[in-house]
Amino acid sequence: MKALLIDPEQQTIEQVNIADHEDIARLIGYETLESDEIGPDGDRLFFDEECFLRGTTGRFQIDNVIPVSGKGLVVGSAEEGASLRDVVSDPDSIRARMKYL
Repeated sequence: MKALLIDPEQQTIEQVNIADHEDIARLIGYETLESDEIGPDGDRLFFDEECFLRGTTGRFQIDNVIPVSGKGLVVGSAEEGASLRDVVSDPDSIRARMKYL
């Protein structure tokens, strides 16, 4: 399924394909995943739950969601992230809603 990988160090948003939560962990770089809903269409931002403890570089924030350090992945979901599907948002709409910190 389609997802959007945010790399704050490179300041890029890239469309990627994933199959499951293991792919999310691989792309983010850590298995301690947390997620927050970032819109009414079921898109969720997945990120490393311990990102600030690790001192990961590069930070960003989407809307008023807690800032994230390190890579994040926007994935479509249902059931609060338990079920994954194609992301609804596109890179331009995410870029318009986010800022690099």
